[in-house]
Amino acid sequence: MYKCGITGHSGVLGREAINNINFKYNFFKGDIRNKKDVYKWIIDNNFDLILHFAAVVPVNLVEKDYSYAYDVNFNGTKNIINSILESKIKLKWFFYSSTSHVYSYSKNFQKIRENFKKKPSNKYGKTKLKAENYIRKKTRYIKIPFCIGRIFSFTHPNQEKLYLIPSLTNKIKKNKKNIITLKNLNHYRDFVSTDDICKAIKKLWQQRARGEFNIASGNKVYLEKIASFICQKYRKKAKFINARKTSFLVANIEKIKKIGWKPKNKINYILKNYLKNK
Repeated sequence: MYKCGITGHSGVLGREAINNINFKYNFFKGDIRNKKDVYKWIIDNNFDLILHFAAVVPVNLVEKDYSYAYDVNFNGTKNIINSILESKIKLKWFFYSSTSHVYSYSKNFQKIRENFKKKPSNKYGKTKLKAENYIRKKTRYIKIPFCIGRIFSFTHPNQEKLYLIPSLTNKIKKNKKNIITLKNLNHYRDFVSTDDICKAIKKLWQQRARGEFNIASGNKVYLEKIASFICQKYRKKAKFINARKTSFLVANIEKIKKIGWKPKNKINYILKNYLKNK
């Protein structure tokens, strides 16, 4: 069985990977901002591959303490890459969990390919894009196959309330009124299930895929429809007020489909799975 080093093992995607992708895992339990901790973890283990999920993700948390988020998201990734290079381990594959936040919104409602303009709309996206650029720069002339998975929107029953669907659910559930006013949900996003994300990572590993790949459903979802779906569960109605211009962040997934992966779970499945225990 392949020996896999994994960071961010206690996060949603880290736990899902451990439960759904069959590797012999070794968890990173140190401080990813500390180069010595990272180097020791890598030099003490003869990893076949590394899955790097560790990050400060919620946009609000990144905005609140950007210095800390930058240190984790960029410097933490920098520490891993430099430690891999300095230790000279013969790594078969390195996977970096990135995000759709590295892209700018599509102004003409076209699906976003991997070579689409990179212009993060928030500081979280900026930290992830800088980490991506560092990975590409450092691995350009060496044999380590690196893969960057730009993961679009997802949710999970264990996701924190700072994320969109948990936040909406909490707001709708706790509101005592039958008609709830919700603002600025006139946007299109792309939701992919955690099951499909894990299958995508597994397929990328099997192909030893290199470069950047969108991991997404490829389907546009209007956020107002998500809110209406949640309202139905709690027998409430939504009144929408929109002051912002409609934005569009939906993936073109032709590249990853060419290696044999395609998503199976649509938004209704994702929402039902999230809401069944709420």
